[in-house]
Amino acid sequence: MWLCDLFLWLDLRGMLLFIFAFLLVVYFLNKKDPPNFPPGPLSLPLLGNIFNIESKQPHIYLTKLADVYGNVFCIRLGRQKTVFVSGWKMVKEAIVTQADNFVDRPYSPMVTRIYSGNSAGLFFSNGNVWRKQRRFAMATLRTFGLAKSSMEQSICEESHHLQEAMEKEKGEPFDPVPLLNDAVANIICQIVFGRRFDYSDHNFQTMLKNLTEMAYLEGSIWALLYDAFPALMKRLPGPHNGIFSSSKCLEASIRAEIERHKLDLDPSNPRDYIDTFLIEEKRNRNSELGFDNGNLVLCCLDLFLAGSETTSKTLQWGLIYLIKNPHIQDKVQAEIDRVIGQTRLPRMADRPNLPYTDAVIHEIQRMGNIVPLNGLRMAAKDTTLGGYVIPKGTSVMPNLTSVLFDKTEWETPDTFNPGHFLDAEGKFVRRNAFVPFSAGKRACLGEGLARMELFLFVVSLCQKFYFSTLDGLELSTEGVIGATRTPYPFKIYAHAR
Repeated sequence: MWLCDLFLWLDLRGMLLFIFAFLLVVYFLNKKDPPNFPPGPLSLPLLGNIFNIESKQPHIYLTKLADVYGNVFCIRLGRQKTVFVSGWKMVKEAIVTQADNFVDRPYSPMVTRIYSGNSAGLFFSNGNVWRKQRRFAMATLRTFGLAKSSMEQSICEESHHLQEAMEKEKGEPFDPVPLLNDAVANIICQIVFGRRFDYSDHNFQTMLKNLTEMAYLEGSIWALLYDAFPALMKRLPGPHNGIFSSSKCLEASIRAEIERHKLDLDPSNPRDYIDTFLIEEKRNRNSELGFDNGNLVLCCLDLFLAGSETTSKTLQWGLIYLIKNPHIQDKVQAEIDRVIGQTRLPRMADRPNLPYTDAVIHEIQRMGNIVPLNGLRMAAKDTTLGGYVIPKGTSVMPNLTSVLFDKTEWETPDTFNPGHFLDAEGKFVRRNAFVPFSAGKRACLGEGLARMELFLFVVSLCQKFYFSTLDGLELSTEGVIGATRTPYPFKIYAHAR
């Protein structure tokens, strides 16, 4: 009997050795790179470099790798190869000069699970669907946002609600993040849903909670693990499951808004993005262009995510940098007092007359570094970057952090310095390497609206309040990394001026 058990054990051991050898052969065949492929750090069989990446500050780790391997290098996430592109020169080459070749998104198991079916929203769609939906969204944003003179008024009115909420704190220290989230989200809600929400609205707060959680987890190590090992991660418990539960809750809220719109839709008088989409859906029954109810939900989700998270995070960093640099806050308020005063509402027409304030806002965006790593791209054909061969289908990630802190582009890249955007005479100057909204064909489609919001919110807040924090407390500038870069929790004083 024991002899049979021995032979059985030997057969089992042989089978395990065969499976292990087979997996190694598959790994090394997959690992084999074409001639002149970008270099990169050594990786583990099957696992790649996924456990080398620093989970708390991955953008810093990846930026430092460029110092070792050059501005074009490869990281393996599981069995997938991803080429990272660093520095303004190479990032521009990839997303501007070769924009057509790096415009599509690669396959992502996580995105496929969130964006189920044939729909892919605005940010993860490709080809004709992406082009049509992007043009449609940009046109709608212009109609209900930038091209409407009332949008300035709407932002200023929302600023007033924000100021009232801050005044209710009565000079006591408070967390400004929920209030900033409420105010910024209400702007995109007016464009997408046709209405604003009271800050105490339960459904509104639930949407924002799910949005925050989803934005964090989508850019976390858990998302990388899911994409690297989807079959395994799909069956395991863990924080990554929050990505899908949060997205489902958000989709349910958006569907309720869409159904509300259908009840009183007037094709001759669209009120917002949802109305306009529903009208277009009736005109264009070609589902190949993405005009269907499922894709409307996902497009609204993308607009809500992009229109809320990035601008709110920028304002949060703005408060931190103004508090950490009180002499700069004083100078901003002096310029605003001189040009606008403390009672008149600001207008976008004031911006040319507020060059220092404009420079400070731009420097907040640069140092805040809201989107440290751009969305993944995919090579449409065999090409070259920095002299290296990039085969068709290779995933490419532009590192925006490396551009915003490029030592060859910024005089003091690691210091908060509004002078980066001012000439010798104190006039505002644009900088090519200023890419917080990315660049090229996949640049943020709401950039114009975000710029308007940042200017009007910052000016109106600085008109009314002087911001400070608890005595002896040093506010951190490190941040928590997800899909966006978020400040660590902090409290402030908003002293009425």
